[in-house]
Amino acid sequence: MSRLPAGSDAALEPVRYALRRGAEKQARGEADDARRQSADILASARAEAEHIRQEAVRQGSEAARTEAAGRSARVRRQARRTVLAQQEALRTELIRSVMEQASQLRSDPRYPRMLRLLTERADAILGPLASVTESYKGGVTGSAGSRHVDLSLPALAEQALENRAGEVSRLWTEE
Repeated sequence: MSRLPAGSDAALEPVRYALRRGAEKQARGEADDARRQSADILASARAEAEHIRQEAVRQGSEAARTEAAGRSARVRRQARRTVLAQQEALRTELIRSVMEQASQLRSDPRYPRMLRLLTERADAILGPLASVTESYKGGVTGSAGSRHVDLSLPALAEQALENRAGEVSRLWTEE
């Protein structure tokens, strides 16, 4: 290493000063650039985060709508099953009640007259050679050759229910 001549420290002071100023200026510039880059990166990250948040909200809303639609459909199906079960229970109760009332006709004081009318009806349907007998269920049954007629109380009750099926089904529909 060589030694500098005496007085060179004072002569080099302006160079040192200029180098320091240049280095400080360059450091400030690089610091400013770093701050700008940092701000740009931060702004970009915030924008990306906002985009991700908005997409998550959209997807969450869409998933919620889908789930709500599915839940609504399940509730509607369950409600329909409940309504159908109630309708079937009421229909079964109606049939039971009609059949019970039909069987009680045997104890009605008008039953002998009804029996005569049913016998006449069977004779009218099957002809004069018909064999008509009282049914153990109440009412009559008759046959003539291969032809058969069932005018028993349960059969007549079933026929009455069938004839009124439209009226019964209108009970379930709103007008």
